[in-house]
Amino acid sequence: MAEDLINLEVLSTRSGFNSAVRQIQKTMEIADNVGGSRNLGDLLFEMGDGGVTGERVGLLLRMLLVDKLGYKTVSSNLASVVSDPAVLAKEFEKWKGVDLIVAYHHPDMGLLIANPKMAEELANFGILRRRELLVVYAGKFGTPADDLCVQAAQAAISLFEGEKRKVPAAVYRGSFTVKKLKQPAEEKPAKTPRAARTAAKSRAGAKRAAGRGRPAASAVPVESQRVAAPVVTPAAPPVATGKVRMTPMYSVVVQNELFHNGNVEAWKRIVASYNAKYPELQVYIYYEGERILDINSLFKWGKVKHGSAIQFAVAGSDIKDVAKLQRYLIQGASHQFEAFLRGPVNSVLKLF
Repeated sequence: MAEDLINLEVLSTRSGFNSAVRQIQKTMEIADNVGGSRNLGDLLFEMGDGGVTGERVGLLLRMLLVDKLGYKTVSSNLASVVSDPAVLAKEFEKWKGVDLIVAYHHPDMGLLIANPKMAEELANFGILRRRELLVVYAGKFGTPADDLCVQAAQAAISLFEGEKRKVPAAVYRGSFTVKKLKQPAEEKPAKTPRAARTAAKSRAGAKRAAGRGRPAASAVPVESQRVAAPVVTPAAPPVATGKVRMTPMYSVVVQNELFHNGNVEAWKRIVASYNAKYPELQVYIYYEGERILDINSLFKWGKVKHGSAIQFAVAGSDIKDVAKLQRYLIQGASHQFEAFLRGPVNSVLKLF
């Protein structure tokens, strides 16, 4: 009884209740489409921003694939790194005997879901890390799953692990083929508010009056405002929209004798400049396979010396200027770091 009350606490507020209703409606919409002839990964990919994200995706996997459709599952904590999982789509596309869903628990981006038969969906996984959880779901939509589904899921795990495993011939025969994906409908531009339209008409009238040599009585005065320079602070992870993906890992080799405090400050200002230009994107930094949450720790460790490689990746839905970011980070890790330390301390550089 106590557990039931805890689960229902979210319904005690208007916002919580409305959120739950939206979740139920979205889940029912997805449930109506999955199970006929639609792959869950394809459906979520096409829905983009309108899909279910975060921890709620895991609930869909359990409720729709396991409870409703009876899909078989095989899981593994990966024993090796998969640098380019998208290349496996060519093989999975031939598996017409079963429907497949792959769920990868990304250490930074959370739970990711894809149809492994679609390279563009697998590409969103980025690099699959060692010891991270990968789950393969295999089934036949509304038809009960059989031993072939189990064998297919096991074979799929082996392929992700880089192992050679004999695939049953029956996997290549069937009607579970890939279908062309539909891109999410673009949002229509919002209408201009009435106040903005009125102000625009006033400014236009002022220009016409000035051209005729008469004062403009209805002109809206514009005050010049001085905006304080933003303070460079560690930004909170943004809420990504669209089809979120992560780039491959890019390496930056330290050219200084030591990655010292000056290099650290240069990197902080470079990343801050990138975040200011693209607030919807997130820059992840890694050293020796460990994610660096505070760039200062690269200097405090005292291990990052000449020749060491620091890696970074960018995650988001519309990734841009990665090559330029890498070029700046390489310079920031060299003796030329001082170029990024010019200007007021609390200002953001306009690098992008």
